[in-house]
Amino acid sequence: MSSYVGVVVSDPWLHSQFTQVELRTLKSKFNSNKTLLERFTVGELPPVFAKLNAFSGTFDEDEIKSVLDKSYADTSDQEVDFETFLRAYLSVQARGVEKSGGSKASSSSSFLKTSTTTVHHAINESEKASYVSHVNSYLRDDPFLKSYLPIHPATNAFFDLVKDGVLLCKLINLAVPGTIDERAINTKKILNPWERNENLTLGLNSAKAIGCTVVNIGTQDIAEGRPYLVLGLISQIIKIQMLADLNFKKTPSLFQLVDDTQDAEELMGLAPEKVLLKWMNFHLKKAGYEKQVTNFSSDVKDGEAYAYLLNALAPEHSSHVALETKDPTERAKKVLEQAEKMDCKRYLSPKDIVDGSANLNLAFVAQIFQHSSKSTSFAEMMTDDVETSREERCFRLWINSLGTATYVNNVFEDLRNGWVLLEVLDKVSPGSVNWKHANKPPIKMPFKKVENCNEVIKIGKELHFSLVNVAGNDIVQGNKKLLLAFLWQLMRYTMLQLLKNLRSHSQGKEITDADILYWANRKVKRVGRTSQAESFRDKNLSSGIFFLELLTAVEPRVVNWSLVTSGETEEDKKLNATYIISVARKLGCSIFLLPEDIIEVNQKMMLILAASIMYWSLQQQLDTDSNVSEDATDEGDANTVTGEISNLSLDEASESSLVQDQELLTKADEDKDEVDGDGDGENNNDA
Repeated sequence: MSSYVGVVVSDPWLHSQFTQVELRTLKSKFNSNKTLLERFTVGELPPVFAKLNAFSGTFDEDEIKSVLDKSYADTSDQEVDFETFLRAYLSVQARGVEKSGGSKASSSSSFLKTSTTTVHHAINESEKASYVSHVNSYLRDDPFLKSYLPIHPATNAFFDLVKDGVLLCKLINLAVPGTIDERAINTKKILNPWERNENLTLGLNSAKAIGCTVVNIGTQDIAEGRPYLVLGLISQIIKIQMLADLNFKKTPSLFQLVDDTQDAEELMGLAPEKVLLKWMNFHLKKAGYEKQVTNFSSDVKDGEAYAYLLNALAPEHSSHVALETKDPTERAKKVLEQAEKMDCKRYLSPKDIVDGSANLNLAFVAQIFQHSSKSTSFAEMMTDDVETSREERCFRLWINSLGTATYVNNVFEDLRNGWVLLEVLDKVSPGSVNWKHANKPPIKMPFKKVENCNEVIKIGKELHFSLVNVAGNDIVQGNKKLLLAFLWQLMRYTMLQLLKNLRSHSQGKEITDADILYWANRKVKRVGRTSQAESFRDKNLSSGIFFLELLTAVEPRVVNWSLVTSGETEEDKKLNATYIISVARKLGCSIFLLPEDIIEVNQKMMLILAASIMYWSLQQQLDTDSNVSEDATDEGDANTVTGEISNLSLDEASESSLVQDQELLTKADEDKDEVDGDGDGENNNDA
C-alpha cells in the first residue's frame, strides 16, 4: 500500500480553505464530470453544483448561475481546471452564508456535535492549555509518550505531537479503555508516511467508534496539525472520558435523582451533559440555591452556583467566604481553591468561569461529579440484556458517524419520534424522504410522531426491508427488538449499496450476503491461506484466524503474525478479536463491533466486518485503476464482479438473506405480541 499524501492544491490559501475529506470529495466530482462532458466549462458548473449535497435545498440551478455570472460572465466558455472548480465552489458557498444570515460553522448545543469547518477560527488558548494539561496529567507515565511530556501550552508542541497519531490513539484508550489494541499502534521514534497514516486512520476510525463526530476530518488534516480541527477532535475525546461515569451502571447513586420508574427511564435516555445538569441542580436545590442552572455558560458565570454546590458536596473543604465575596472573579478564585482541596484537576481559570467558557465549565463540573459520587446498593438493581445493549451501542455510534443533524444519545429513546430515522434514511438513500410529510421536533402531539414513523416504515418497504406486521406505532412505543431489527436492515442495506456502487461493472446485479462470503473465502484462498468460512454463523470464526487471514490477503503488511494467537482458549480468542478490530480500523474500515461480537460469532456483525473489509479492498483497487487507466483491471477484484459472482445463484443468495431477515423480524414480532399481552398474535398494525 502506498503512503497517502492527500489532494494537493498549488495555491496555499486555496488549499487551506478545505479539509482533505472535502478536497477528495470535490476532486472526485470534478474528475467524474470532466470524464462525462466533452468539454467541462464554467458554463457547465451550475447543474453540477446544484446536485452537490452542500448546496441542496439552498440554491437551485438558476441561483447558482446568477452567482457565478458575477465572476465568470465573460469566461463561461473557459475550460475548468480543479482550482477554478474550487474557487467557483467557494463563491457559491459564500453566497450561501450571506443568504442564511449566519456562518458556515453551524453551532450546536452538544459538545459532541462539534462542527468541523474549513473557515479559520481563532484558537481558544484557555481550552488549548486545558487540553495540554489533561494530556500532561493522564499520559505522563505512558511508556512511549513520557519522553515527549510535559508539553508547554504556550508552544505549538501539542499540535506537532498529534501529527503521528500515537497521542490520538492513547487519548481514545483513556476515554474508553480497550478501544484500541495498542499492539496495532506504530510507536517507533521515526515513522514513515505509511506508518503515520496507519496510526491516524486507526485513530479517526476509533474516534468514530466511541461516539466522536469526525465528519470532514481526514488523516491529512491531523498530519498537518490543523489547530481548529485537532482541538475540536481532542475536546470530544476528553469530554467522553470526563462524562463516562454519568450512567446508572457505573454510578448507581444517580438513582437518587429520580422518583419513580418512568423518571428513571427518562433519565437513562438523556445526554450525559443533561444528566450532569440534573445532578448539579439536584444538589443545588438541597443546598438552598433558588435558581435553575440550564447551561454551563451564562448560568455559572458569577460563580455563585459553584459556591453553593461545593458547600453542599464537601462542607469540610468549603466556607461561606466564596458566597460572601461580591466580585465574580474573586469568587471564582475561591471556588477553584475549594475544588482543588477535593483533588479536582484545574481545567479552567477564574477568567474562564467569568467568561462562561462552556466546554471548560462542563469539564470542571464533571470533575466535581467524579470526586463526589459514591456507589450504593442500587448497583444490584441494574439488569441488562447484554446483546441488546451491544447492538444499541453499535447502531447508535453508526448513526452518529453518518453526520446527521441530530446527535443520538440513546437509540431506544431518541428514535421514537421518527425524525432521526428519517434523517438516516435521507443519508443512506438520498431523495427517499419527502420532508413535506415530516414533522420536525419538538413534537408534542403523539399522532405526529406516528406519522413520522409510518413514513419510515413506508420508505423501508420501498427499500425492500422485511417489515411484516410492523407499523410506525411500534417505533413510537419503543419496541426494542423491532427497532433493532429495522436498524440492522438499514445498516446492511447501506453496506450492500456501497458495495454495489463500487462494483458498477456488475451490470445492475444486487450484492448479497452470499457474494460477500464467497469473495472473502476466495480472497483468503488465493493468497495460499487455509481458513474458510461456511457461513457468517460458522463457530470457527470465533478464533479470529479467518479474519486475520482475510486482512492479510487484502494488505499483506497490515497484520503482525507474531502477535496472533492460536485462538483456542477464551483468552487467546479475546486477544485476536481486539487485534482484528484495531487492524481493520488501521486499514481504513469504519466498524462499530466489539471483541465479544467476534468471540460469540454474532452473525450480523460478522457480515458487516467482512463487508467493510471488502469495501476497503475494492475501493483501493478502484483508486489504483483510476490512477492508471479507467479500463485497467485486476484479476478477481473490483472490475471482475461478473466473474466473481457468476458461480452463485443470485436468486438463492437473495432468498437466503431475506429468510434471515424474516426470521429476525418474526422473532421480534412474537416478542411484540407478548408485550401487547393478548397472546393471540393480533394487532392493529399495518402489514
